Amino acid sequence: MKRLLRLLGLTLGLLGLLGLFLLLGGFLYLRGTLPQTAGRLSLKGLSAPVEVERDRHGVVRIQAQNLKDLLFAQGFVHAQERLWQMEFQRRVGQGRLAEILGEAALSQDRFLRTWGFYEAAKKAYARLYPEEKEAVEAYVAGVNAHLASGAPLPPEFRLLGFRPEPWTGPDVLVWAKMMSFDLSGNWEEELLRHRLLARGVSPERLLELLPPYPEDAPTILQAGDLNLPLEREEAPSALLRMAPPRFLEASNNWVVSGSRTATGKPFLADDPHLGLSAPSLWFLMALKAPGFSVIGASLPGVPGIVIGRNERIAWGVTNVGADVEDLYLLEDVGGRGYRYKGQVVPYRVREERIRVKGGKEEVLRVRETVYGPVITDALRDPPKTPMALRWVSLDEEDHILKAYLGINRAGNWEEFLEALKPYSAPSQNFVYADVEGHIGYVAPGKFPIRREGHTGMVPVPGDGSWDWLGYRPPEAWPQVLDPEEGLIVTANHKVTPKGFPYALTYDWAEPYRAERILELLRAKEKLTLEDMKAVQLDQKSLLYRDFRPVLELLTPLSERSQRARERLLAWDGTMGKDSEEALLFALWYTELTRLPEKEVGEPYWDEPRYLLKALKEGDRNCDQEGTEYRETCLDFAALALERALDRKEALGVRAWGEVHRAAFPHAVLTHTPLKRLSDRGVPFGGDRYTVNVGPFDPATLQMAHGPSYRQIVDLADLEASLFIHPMGQSGHLLSPHYADLLPLWEKGSYLPMRLKAPARSVLLLEPGR
Repeated sequence: MKRLLRLLGLTLGLLGLLGLFLLLGGFLYLRGTLPQTAGRLSLKGLSAPVEVERDRHGVVRIQAQNLKDLLFAQGFVHAQERLWQMEFQRRVGQGRLAEILGEAALSQDRFLRTWGFYEAAKKAYARLYPEEKEAVEAYVAGVNAHLASGAPLPPEFRLLGFRPEPWTGPDVLVWAKMMSFDLSGNWEEELLRHRLLARGVSPERLLELLPPYPEDAPTILQAGDLNLPLEREEAPSALLRMAPPRFLEASNNWVVSGSRTATGKPFLADDPHLGLSAPSLWFLMALKAPGFSVIGASLPGVPGIVIGRNERIAWGVTNVGADVEDLYLLEDVGGRGYRYKGQVVPYRVREERIRVKGGKEEVLRVRETVYGPVITDALRDPPKTPMALRWVSLDEEDHILKAYLGINRAGNWEEFLEALKPYSAPSQNFVYADVEGHIGYVAPGKFPIRREGHTGMVPVPGDGSWDWLGYRPPEAWPQVLDPEEGLIVTANHKVTPKGFPYALTYDWAEPYRAERILELLRAKEKLTLEDMKAVQLDQKSLLYRDFRPVLELLTPLSERSQRARERLLAWDGTMGKDSEEALLFALWYTELTRLPEKEVGEPYWDEPRYLLKALKEGDRNCDQEGTEYRETCLDFAALALERALDRKEALGVRAWGEVHRAAFPHAVLTHTPLKRLSDRGVPFGGDRYTVNVGPFDPATLQMAHGPSYRQIVDLADLEASLFIHPMGQSGHLLSPHYADLLPLWEKGSYLPMRLKAPARSVLLLEPGR
């Protein structure tokens, strides 16, 4: 027995040593995949030497002797630090995830192939302007130079058992298409309305469940700002004024003129709210070549700087949410065609071969129409009537890269506007400032011209009677230079004032964030850089301000509810991560959103103005089933508070940030035991309506979207500007820069946004043969 125990002990000891050896081997392997950041590298494709500096935070500054070499080096560095992320992104755009992930990704591939993102990217690439194509090809050559350099691949490739293919031009364009898809959600809104109407919800009731944008709420532009004549009211029909603010993504930006600042020059701030992930969506870079000097946030997989500044101007973007998608109801004729302009037009069928890991292959037959693909074929629960999609980002021409590269070089307002002329989608709220003291705004994009009566709010017959009539010209885009008030604020709220000649969309975000930003900016006579930080990090909830009167009126159902109500009434509404009141309010509001569940078929209905009206005036959904008593809406609110307290007790937490965490999952490793190494999460405050936003899943309270990048530009001293993004610069798990920026982002700190900074390492890229 003792011998057996000794043998068992020896075996366990050997296994422990083996495990330690494997762990050490894995560590050494992972360390070996880190990029070379110092010394010299010889790369075929360069025409002259290029310097790549990295500072102590991993922020990259590249200096080249010409633009082609500069973009080559940018592609090389992006691939060094984020190759797996770039590979995953292009496979999403190509609809080729099942090849590496197996059956689990098959339905997603079907959806992506049906839409045809990569087909659209290939067509757009073939039609690029010469200088645009040259920039893309230079960037792609840099990515491929890294693949050919012999550098070890990131561990994700070893884990999934494949090597990346060389990059091509469409691989660059397809990620721009995917970003446009992420920020263009009108097709889902059309399906939502179509579904509700099919459930028997009347148009009048829809206006109650999905209230229109408030007439007294702020708009980005004022009537006096516009050069266009204000000739008529928009959308006279009440039904067509529906505006459900159901964005997952949100963003803030603003610009204030020197007349309102302590420096006498503008400040420009931007914080796009997008999906949080490991690694981050963005990569901080400075790019410098003759005639080109710019710094800001770049997208791995795409050349140039998307948000940032150069030596003369600064810009920031938020999503307009413009309606550039329409669904068309098809009169299907025996599956072989559809009726269009009085004739039966046969479907064009595009065959897509989807390979699945393990050897299986599926042939997907995508039906195409004059509008675009029949996307309802790819839905899990499709409506009875097939619907085709018309979307500007599936057009054969797309010159968004030309627009951004032009912005990077622009030196004044006129050059900025000229650069934006080829801009397509997604339409963005561009705020602008320059060293001369000018501030401006423009919403560029391909805005469809629809026939009278077609608002894009619901699917329309695809018989040719509701076809688009073209796009609005750039001179008709909403824009202003140096508005009278000296400030411009955008927070996905309504762009244009009453009377604007056409509608960009009817789907606007609730005005809470915009109102709070304006409130803070107008509170001081002279604003400083510290004030810009305070606004960007503000988490006071105007949602609470609106719902506080409900708390005053309701009658608590228990002593604990009475105590909770008293605490909430004494609270100032700041959704801090350490606040117990913030937790109570979030849980109570979440329970309130359950009110119309039976009517709308969704468990949570986050429509504050519907809820407020119901709680003040009554609503058919307030009476609870299974009781003899006819409950009022204030009774429902009191019951919601009890349920919120039950949920709080079940959670076993006291502060909001204990359960409301900003989550940063790795796209693949999060589903493996390696998630402990790859994923991150931090306590966070805020909610969907605070400036420093913290939207959360009502079922889990987890935060999957948030400030993906923060930027504050000081036009009086450009080198005093600031920026930050969460996680870190590197996508390599053992890099010191994998997650070193996350603690700074969490507590609201920034990095200096300098074109010149002390270098921690210098890598010289030299022309090779």
